[in-house]
Amino acid sequence: MSNMQIDSVLSQIRAMAAQVKPQGPLSGSAKGMAADPVSATGGDSFATLMKQGLTSVNQAQKSADSLATDFQRGKPGVELADVMVEMQKANVSFRAAVEVRNKMVSAYQEIMNMQV
Repeated sequence: MSNMQIDSVLSQIRAMAAQVKPQGPLSGSAKGMAADPVSATGGDSFATLMKQGLTSVNQAQKSADSLATDFQRGKPGVELADVMVEMQKANVSFRAAVEVRNKMVSAYQEIMNMQV
């Protein structure tokens, strides 16, 4: 993967991370804790964000598959370069999702191994 592609992926990740971060100070009880953590972080739960991420990966894979099928059938206007770019985008998004899953499993195992 070239440096330009890596920089592009990193900028997309940073943009997504900026969207996930809370937009202001947390409002909550006297102890400084948020009364409702879901509403304090912008309204999206972790499960919702994960579902959106997996849906995005699925859509990228479907788009790449559809474009590849169109190219194989000889549909006019579908270039090999476009097919390859879409397939690589789908591949990168899938690998990123697998890495997130691996980190989540690792964190879960670490929490389960903690002594109470």
